[in-house]
Amino acid sequence: MAGEGGIAKSALAHDGDLVEDYPARPWLLAGLGGVAGLIVHLLLDVDGEEAWRYALASFTFFGFAASSFVLGSRRWIEVTVFALGLGAVMGGLAYLAVDAGDRVAGEEFAFAAGVFFSLLAVPLFQADFHRRRWATPYEETHFHVWTDALTAGGALLFVALSWLLLWLLHALFSLIGIEIIEGMIETTGFVGLFMGATYGAAMGVLRNQLGIIGTLQGVAMLVFSLLAVPFALAILIFLFALLASGGSALWEATDDATPVLLSCALGCFVLANAVVRDSDEARSSNVAMQVAAIWLSAAIFPLTVFAAISMGIRIDQYGFSPERLWALVATGIATAYGLAYWAGLARGRLAGWSHYLRRANLHLAVASCVIALLLALPLVDFGGISARQQVARLDAGEVSAEEFDYAALRWDFGDAGREVLRRLARREGQVGEKAQAALDEQTPADRYRELGSEEHRRANMQVEARDAYWEGRIREHFARLGWHCDEPCFAIDLGFDQDGERRIKLIQGAQVTDWFLERENDTEPFEPDIVLPRRTAGPLREDSTVEVREWQGRQIYVDGQPMGDPFPAEE
Repeated sequence: MAGEGGIAKSALAHDGDLVEDYPARPWLLAGLGGVAGLIVHLLLDVDGEEAWRYALASFTFFGFAASSFVLGSRRWIEVTVFALGLGAVMGGLAYLAVDAGDRVAGEEFAFAAGVFFSLLAVPLFQADFHRRRWATPYEETHFHVWTDALTAGGALLFVALSWLLLWLLHALFSLIGIEIIEGMIETTGFVGLFMGATYGAAMGVLRNQLGIIGTLQGVAMLVFSLLAVPFALAILIFLFALLASGGSALWEATDDATPVLLSCALGCFVLANAVVRDSDEARSSNVAMQVAAIWLSAAIFPLTVFAAISMGIRIDQYGFSPERLWALVATGIATAYGLAYWAGLARGRLAGWSHYLRRANLHLAVASCVIALLLALPLVDFGGISARQQVARLDAGEVSAEEFDYAALRWDFGDAGREVLRRLARREGQVGEKAQAALDEQTPADRYRELGSEEHRRANMQVEARDAYWEGRIREHFARLGWHCDEPCFAIDLGFDQDGERRIKLIQGAQVTDWFLERENDTEPFEPDIVLPRRTAGPLREDSTVEVREWQGRQIYVDGQPMGDPFPAEE
């Protein structure tokens, strides 16, 4: 463990602030946390969504969160300005997100970009990047990233344990009729006060033990390093199989491919850096781990390229949307990391590759921090970009007037989308009629009623029934349910069971579900029926007879392949 110890020693030797023992820190953070938690609780524990409440709550929460990482006995002015500044940025973003309502598309993603900016800004401030800029030692930045994660995780665990202890004491005192703890918990603001104070106290104690946390950081990286080898092998097999298949399997799963690929790229990044660590002296000397780290570093780029291609296929099929544009941004940043790692591996070769990877980490962290802040600010309207591109697809004939999603312009793209929709409504013919119908919708639910209407579900439905009456019953039942047969489905009437209930097998997608419809007189109107659960044997009793019997049954086949469980033959 010499490498891990070297991390703590180098950090301690460089600047005492990194591992400063500040006795007042737990008390200060407990007090600040209690006040901050109380304020946030009182602001949000009300009906209504006033923007100023969320802005002030975000300012308080993020300002305290930042101070819990950077508070020390020195540089009080800098620390205060940074914490208040970060709180002000997040408070402003929260105000814009809530105040915008549905006028701006994707405000939740902008706020998430602000959170990402905050996560990067804190360790950069701790490492004095605002002073030293590109001369900032990578060892310090690396040290702060890992110790911040460990101390925050430990503090949250302490909060959970504190709640558990509080409820245990409540149960104990309740045995003798003392309900004082329950009364405290139900007091307005107590939850926020308790959570903030316990988190602040725990953070204060843990931040005073950064020397020990630095050693734990080494242990954590050692554990991650052990995962690097099997993960690298799995990624190698995946990429080889994907290239051998020509990518067909991936392109058929474009709904899930992009987030899965980006998550795997993130896993490669984390595990590779767990091996690389903060210096060549601290880097793992195990040859297998070093080879795994090189392969994981090299695999980031192809994974992100495949993610970009997958997203491109999705955009080619359905056009831009605010969510897809944000996904493109995330893919672009991940691809930049992959390219930088390729460049680092090429420049460093076998001797200095890890040095170039560390330099890339610092430069890309700063760039990502700036990009996240710019995207969080209301400088770019992804809703307007998406709306204009969707109309361009309509005008170019890439999507028909019948299939064009007018409701998306009404509800998903903000005011820019509705302005484009109003221009479409002034056109002649089917486009103008459908655009005006979308403008006339009063709630988003109207959109889903149109897309998933009873007529739509009946058109998707095929029914194999014993007679016309039960065919009508089955069609009416699933058409009125509202959450089935929005895609092609097939219902099979199996007749009555021994309890006098009609047995139905519904096939939809890759699933087969059992339904039981109650018997009705022919004169009763069609109404949605009660769905009864599948019957099972049990419970097992002492005098139960258990035996195995041979039986002959039936099986549903789709395109010649069995689907679902076998079921008994008709009686």
